Amino acid sequence: MSVEALRQQKIYDEGLRSFMINMYNHTAAGLGVSGLVAWFVYSTGLLFSMANSIWLFAFAPLGMILWYSFAGQNWSYGKLRNFYYAFTAVMGVGLAPIFAVYTGSSITQVFFITSATFLGASLWGYTTKKDLTGFGQFLFMGLIGIIIAMVVNIFMASSALMFTISVLGVLIFTGLTAWDTQNAKNIYLTHGGDPRYGIQFAISLYLNFVNLFQMLLSLLGNRE
Repeated sequence: MSVEALRQQKIYDEGLRSFMINMYNHTAAGLGVSGLVAWFVYSTGLLFSMANSIWLFAFAPLGMILWYSFAGQNWSYGKLRNFYYAFTAVMGVGLAPIFAVYTGSSITQVFFITSATFLGASLWGYTTKKDLTGFGQFLFMGLIGIIIAMVVNIFMASSALMFTISVLGVLIFTGLTAWDTQNAKNIYLTHGGDPRYGIQFAISLYLNFVNLFQMLLSLLGNRE
């Protein structure tokens, strides 16, 4: 390999590393915002005073994501960033009830299990030479399936169905983490290091982490 080729490879590697670190930093910061907001809402008693309206915060993120899906592709970096952190704050309010349902020790344990699973899946997605495009399409079909099953279970209240949903959810969101990581790497290769892509993929990775955490907490968490 020529000196010029080596130089270009070094520039690419450094740029990709910077792009991925920026994406992970936003993902971690968003999780931090959600965690702090959730703990504040629970520890100050706001959770109980707003018990009749907490469902609004449970469904508000869905509306925000739909808005982002239709309009967010053309947003500036600043608007994307502001949306992301507003979204993670609203998510934090919706996540506050976990502190009332599960013990603090089990929440902590499951958080570390989720972190290890997430990091392992993301590392695999970053390093694998296998094209995960078809894998991702299959996972999205599975995601639609568990969403439908969760809606059905609101009326059935079946513990067996909830267990099945949680197990499948762990597999699906672990796979989506690897898929999104590979997509982020490929986007850098084809479109360069536009920081807007870092925010967009941070949103996807954030949602994967939160949903993986909730599925694992349902399976492994100890209730109060």
